[in-house]
Amino acid sequence: MSLRPILGRLTFALFAAGLVVLAGTGPVQAGGSAVARALAMPKASMLVEEGGKAVVAHQADRPMMPASTMKLLTALAAIQRWGLDHHFETRLLRDGTGRLWVQGAGDPYLVSEELDLMARAVRAAGVTSVAGVGADDTLFAPTLDIPGRSASNNPYDAPVTALAANFNTVNLRVKGSAVVSNESQTPLTPLAQRLGRGLGNGTQRVNLKDSGLGARYFAEVFSAKLEAAGVRVTGEPVVGRVPSGAKALLTHRNSRSLRAVLAPMLEYSNNFVANGLFLALADRGDGSTITIARAQKSMAAWVDKTFRWRDYRVEDGAGLSRGNRLSARQLVDVLDAFAPYRSLMPRQGDQILAKTGTLTGVSAYAGYVNRDGAWVPFSLLINQAVDAGLRKQVATELVRAQNLRALCPGASC
Repeated sequence: MSLRPILGRLTFALFAAGLVVLAGTGPVQAGGSAVARALAMPKASMLVEEGGKAVVAHQADRPMMPASTMKLLTALAAIQRWGLDHHFETRLLRDGTGRLWVQGAGDPYLVSEELDLMARAVRAAGVTSVAGVGADDTLFAPTLDIPGRSASNNPYDAPVTALAANFNTVNLRVKGSAVVSNESQTPLTPLAQRLGRGLGNGTQRVNLKDSGLGARYFAEVFSAKLEAAGVRVTGEPVVGRVPSGAKALLTHRNSRSLRAVLAPMLEYSNNFVANGLFLALADRGDGSTITIARAQKSMAAWVDKTFRWRDYRVEDGAGLSRGNRLSARQLVDVLDAFAPYRSLMPRQGDQILAKTGTLTGVSAYAGYVNRDGAWVPFSLLINQAVDAGLRKQVATELVRAQNLRALCPGASC
């Protein structure tokens, strides 16, 4: 082992990690069956199990870049840590000046609709006025260097923070000097308006770049939500740590269970949620700051205890890092453990449940194919240029094959 080292139904899909153009020495040429083409690749790792035994294996133990199939490992770790019925919680407190503080604890799904519920809970607690909103996102280190995350404006590159509204992204519509929110459930805040002035005309979804902007945006959005709920907000938003002596007001329990968080995370390959969970898994409950190194160490300890693998590396929980390494056999180990939860997986038709993974020069697919009523686990990790559609063609052939062993006589190809 080597390791040291977004709101509601429609808009979540728009935060997905975008597909990128594959690059390399040139794509594998079409011709022959998809499975045969995959098995002929020098930079591929593939494994198919039936009845608990390998029936197709090609370099199955070779460490490869898994891209977003890494999210399966993160999802499994989250399920084993918290259970599918877990609901993330966020504490609200009031200080001596009357300011309302929101203390982030890593809930990755504080979307606009959830902030409506939180604001209404504040009003239901008898609060009619607050001296501004304070945002405390100090549980996660302020300068998290997540391997593989770039500095682009794209939603899938949003900073991961312990307190965030709408996955640290804003959705705007710009026309000349006019900037409006592109979501009826999300108010246009001063910060969002300033960001919009620097964008071109049209619909623009961008991320908030850093933790400071993310916390500020949260405080602005929540201030507007409080006003809408009948709570007067008299002061400007601030970012910082909850002052000592602040009194607990309430603890907000997210309306979504972990089950309702994981399914869209896997379907839309949401990097913010995956790495938010990756970091939260390292929380010791003592309020100490969580760094990426601590999260890596925490994940390694869980992997070592759960799987006892060798020759793997987990640098982030979303699969962004090109330093991540998993083999096809290790991914099938994950799938074997994930079998009770396979309904959370994205669907390809009625017979395939599987997660894609895409980086430049990486095309991966891992999940289950239905063969005569039995769900058979498979994993395919290709680390060379290839037609992006090949992986799904492989899965389709695995469903239709009369005899999987005939695809790979002797089980090793």
